[in-house]
Order: sequence, then C-alpha cells, then structure tokens
Amino acid sequence: MTYPLSRLRERVGVRAQAKEKARELRTSTTEAEALLWQHIRGRRFQGFKFRRQRPLSPYILDFVCLEAGLVIEIDGGQHSDQLDYDQRRSALITSRGLTVIRFWNHEVMNETTAVLEKSWQTLQTLTPTLSRKRERE
Repeated sequence: MTYPLSRLRERVGVRAQAKEKARELRTSTTEAEALLWQHIRGRRFQGFKFRRQRPLSPYILDFVCLEAGLVIEIDGGQHSDQLDYDQRRSALITSRGLTVIRFWNHEVMNETTAVLEKSWQTLQTLTPTLSRKRERE
C-alpha cells in the first residue's frame, strides 16, 4: 500500500527540484552573469560573500548576499515582456527582507564599473556598520 507524501516530504521534493534547477542554471550562465560573477565571487567584492542561482520559494535568485540581504538580478530581453512576473517576483523577495536591484544584460556587459558601483552603494546602505568597519581596515 502506498501512502501520499506528507507535506514535509512534498516540500523536500520541491526543494530538491529547485536545487536541481539552480545547479542546471549555474552550468548554463549568460555572458553577463559570468562577467558579474567574476567580479563578486569568492568575497572579491569588498569582502561580501555572494551566492549564485540560489533557490527562494518558486524562484531562483541570480546572485544573493545573505550577509547584507541583497539580491542582484540580471535581466535579458525577455524580461521586457514579463513586467508583471518580475514585479511579483520582486515583491516576494522583498517580503522576505531582501533588497532587489536589477540590471539589464547590456548594462553588465557595457557598464560593468557602474553596475559594481551601484551594487556597492546599495551594500553600504544595507550594512552601514559593516561598511564603516571595512573602511577602517
């Protein structure tokens, strides 16, 4: 006799699916994601640890710094047609206490310094005490 999965098992199954999807996305990154990742991985970006393709409920975040609560999303051309989806996604992310900043692929590719500067400014506003400590070091 088979029993239906418990809710806990269902959640674990969904989480496993999200982890598998995230793993798949990490192996097939866009040029813009790969470029930004080279700048922010391994605590290279002002000592902050970023993770990429991190599952959060039904979504997978492009880049997230859990320490500061910052999510960086990189949008391709398809996002111009799905503004409602992106708004719902951002609303869920912010409801979890995270701050979202979005960049277009062409911004990351052509204005990398500006993207990093905006990311740094956002990190400073999110972690003022950490920022002052890092300035002293």
